Amino acid sequence: MTILLDNLCFGEGPRWREGALWFSDMHDRRVIKLLPSGEHEVVVTLSDDQPSGLGWLPDGDLLVVSMIKRHVLRFDGANLHLHCDLSHLASFHCNDMVVDADGGAYVGNFGFDLHHDGQGKKAELIRVAPDGCARVVDDDLYFPNGTVITADGRTLIVAETFAGTLTAFDILKDGALENKREWARLPHGAVPDGICLDEGGGIWSASPTSNECLRQTEGGEVTHRIELNRGAFACMIGGGDLYVCTASSSDPEFCRANRDGRVEVYPAPYAAAGLP
Repeated sequence: MTILLDNLCFGEGPRWREGALWFSDMHDRRVIKLLPSGEHEVVVTLSDDQPSGLGWLPDGDLLVVSMIKRHVLRFDGANLHLHCDLSHLASFHCNDMVVDADGGAYVGNFGFDLHHDGQGKKAELIRVAPDGCARVVDDDLYFPNGTVITADGRTLIVAETFAGTLTAFDILKDGALENKREWARLPHGAVPDGICLDEGGGIWSASPTSNECLRQTEGGEVTHRIELNRGAFACMIGGGDLYVCTASSSDPEFCRANRDGRVEVYPAPYAAAGLP
């Protein structure tokens, strides 16, 4: 294991693009671009909110989930713009996101107040069309979190964190979803937070409750496990390695006070596939 970057508040939403890892330092309100050498730069800062999921439109503009306001923002390289307001559709803070090849974004949300003893309940998965129009495509997911799209663009798989399940859908031509089904259930004690897909047909899940990253194939067989000494909250494959965002806690106050978040790197058995 290599610690590539530390002194973060809380890393989330890692994405591999053009030889670099992009991720949100959520509780420090920054989006960071990190090279395999360890060099890094702040791409954009949200002055009054927390970033989470990331993705790109076909023209190269960066989409950023603005969590508390429940917005999707568009960064053109110089300025942030409102791409879509989801506050009328999302039950609570928005979190992770995957953007398809046409620029359509699927955005999850907490569904309840996670850090203040809110009553757990199901939440919505929202699709934002490339033109910024939004609609709910499923409203019966228990904390929809990390999300991937298979290489053929036909299947979406979302991590239902508090159900301990990876849930799959068929993607229709208009971006709607159908044929909801269980893709894999995580072993007892583990939950999927951030996830990524590989060329071997497996999905890696970062599991903060069991301090590990685990790889499963459809049906639930565990083929690989990486044991950690702290919470794993998100993961992404890039350049033959598995990048894992880790921290001791996801609590905002703890993260800002302790800054023990980091990006760890492990060898990956397969290259990345699909999206993100």
